Amino acid sequence: MAHHLIAAGHELSVWNRTEGKTEPLLREGAIAAGTPAEAELGADAVITMLFDDHAQEEVLYGPNGLMDALTPSTLHITCSTISVALCERLTREHAARGIPFLAAPVFGRPSVAEAGKLWIVAAGPDDLVERARPILEPLSRGISVVGQHPPQAHALKLGGNFLISAMIHSLGESFVYAQAQGIDPEVFFETVNSALFQSPFYAAYANVMLHPPEHVGATISLGAKDLRLFREAAASAGARLSLADSLAEIFEQAKQSGLANEDWAVGQYKMAQKRGRT
Repeated sequence: MAHHLIAAGHELSVWNRTEGKTEPLLREGAIAAGTPAEAELGADAVITMLFDDHAQEEVLYGPNGLMDALTPSTLHITCSTISVALCERLTREHAARGIPFLAAPVFGRPSVAEAGKLWIVAAGPDDLVERARPILEPLSRGISVVGQHPPQAHALKLGGNFLISAMIHSLGESFVYAQAQGIDPEVFFETVNSALFQSPFYAAYANVMLHPPEHVGATISLGAKDLRLFREAAASAGARLSLADSLAEIFEQAKQSGLANEDWAVGQYKMAQKRGRT
């Protein structure tokens, strides 16, 4: 994402929790920040893209944190996949401080981000959405504006990730079924996708499952985290979702089986294979 911002002509100050990860950006002209607060200095906008709620809170509220450095002239855009509850809190706190705040989580594996083809889900006041467009458009192939309340974007993002988990689960079990019937899973998928879905998204994930990539994209741990946040958001709204509950058990079994750092899709397929043995 940062590479695309630089390529689009934005002047970038960068900070990462892992030392050394910003080196390629510095070679492209980005400015190194020593702390999250330093990254904000003089910025028109700040993007946070972090692993989970804990990381987001650490960067915002920890030593030399971003929150106290933000000013009413700086737009804070959160692209992280965080809980609806944390986004509610951030929305209140930014409003109390008079700091413009926009939620803009993204859909797309790392390879999609590298290609500048993320799909961005934005929620916030209309003027902030328009203010953010020149920043978000170089990163994406499309932007969906889903409402004026920032937590709506994170709620939608978590719902989308639940659908990805459900899709992977159904693909995995269908491949186990096909193999049990003596049908090559690739032949099974190509036939069903041609006949029913015509979905490049299904095809991309089927390819990852059947031909595991050298570099892991999202992990089982990340998928489990997103599913937990999805179930928490559902419960807080009084919704009970039985498939989500079942998938949560499978993710927990996957982590206990040593698959926590396995690719999300590959790990779920391995669990389908393991559970499918009779």
